Amino acid sequence: MLYKAKIKMKKAKDKNRNIKFWLAFLPFTFYLLPCFAQPVSSTELINNAREYDGKMVSYEGEVIGDIMARGQSGWVNVNDGKNAIGIWLDASLLKEVSFGGRYKTKGDIIEVAGIFQRACLEHGGDLDIHAQGIQKKISGRQIVERVNLNKRNLALILAGVLCLVWILQLLRHR
Repeated sequence: MLYKAKIKMKKAKDKNRNIKFWLAFLPFTFYLLPCFAQPVSSTELINNAREYDGKMVSYEGEVIGDIMARGQSGWVNVNDGKNAIGIWLDASLLKEVSFGGRYKTKGDIIEVAGIFQRACLEHGGDLDIHAQGIQKKISGRQIVERVNLNKRNLALILAGVLCLVWILQLLRHR
């Protein structure tokens, strides 16, 4: 009898432990789901802004422009190739972003999971995403521009021809 009571108590403890585990893990599954979902395009977010307003979305693209730290938070603009959307991040998430795309750099490619705001009251009515998490897909890098030797040589030849024409014009007018 005592053995059966111990087994029942152990099963009850195991059941409580499983319930506690799922109660603790369940919020994280909703947090992580958008990271594994297919990213939504900027065109779809802009065209269907009412539908996505206040919902968790996943958005992927290249960080462009400056990385703007604002105290405990900051802004980055992410371009998916068609449009750019502003992303509002905590400073801890902002540390993951190292390169913003511009003339001499290729920006980080990131995937953002966050709440889409059609007209964010906190940020002057702008369309933005308040990031809950980001994942860097591809790191950015410096771009080294090489001089095209053919273009350089052509420019030198044309400059020489221009000087020759100018000298001939001066001689003609004398």
